[in-house]
Amino acid sequence: MTDPFPPLVSTGWLAARLDRGGVRVLDASWYLPTSGRDPLAEYAAGHIPGALFFDIDAASDRASPLPHMLPSAADFAERVAAMGLEDADDIVVYDGSGVNLSAARVWWMFRVFGHECVAVLDGGLLKWRGEGRPLEAGVTRLPRGKFTATLDAVRVRDLASVREALASGSEQVVDMRPAGRFTGAEPEPRPGVRGGHMPGSLNLPSQRLVASDGTVLPPAELRRRIEEAGIDPARPVIALCGSGTSACALIHALHLLGYDRSALYDGSWTEWGGRADTPVATGPA
Repeated sequence: MTDPFPPLVSTGWLAARLDRGGVRVLDASWYLPTSGRDPLAEYAAGHIPGALFFDIDAASDRASPLPHMLPSAADFAERVAAMGLEDADDIVVYDGSGVNLSAARVWWMFRVFGHECVAVLDGGLLKWRGEGRPLEAGVTRLPRGKFTATLDAVRVRDLASVREALASGSEQVVDMRPAGRFTGAEPEPRPGVRGGHMPGSLNLPSQRLVASDGTVLPPAELRRRIEEAGIDPARPVIALCGSGTSACALIHALHLLGYDRSALYDGSWTEWGGRADTPVATGPA
């Protein structure tokens, strides 16, 4: 491609390219354990033609007790090569949540492992389906591909670096969980994880970044909502959520606005809120 691959594409853009080849589509649907939804079963019942199912839980560090932590670069490369993906592929990722719950996580994963030609489908499967566009059933499989991955560690933060950022103020720590979970008014969906938030963190629920149809807000409105939450987009940001999934929507949004000084706290609230040695505050930020 002569032009840089866009980080966000419309349903019309994708529909025009499905029959021409050169674009691999991934269904990266994932839902909270309490949702009662089965993303693989939903994918098999109907997905964008040619889409592969990207299992976030399976593409994780299976040795970690925390949910879907980043795997090693070698493990990531092995999994996506086994799916049939190639280094030269342009990739479009969507999910079925209607609010961009998990697609941005997979967008971020590919970028953190060095694959820049990846986009999020604006509005995801709900918009595609709502426009009456074609779906296919079953499970798409491809011959094994060849994929290489190198971790960009600058884009990931661990517990120690988040502690340091909160103490020094060197990076803005932004929690993307719903307001009720941030304040502690609503329980966490995972057993043994406390409600509340990190003292000094900001709150911007991830659903605030999308319109009623699930599309990402226009740039001016996106910037306004980010700044309303007390975030300076020009300063470094560490994003977190319950388990490092919806937080990537903020990293994606900042990228759309031209800011790339953001990283993900991969352990997120499941790690912080599940420990006894981490401070937790309740109430508003």
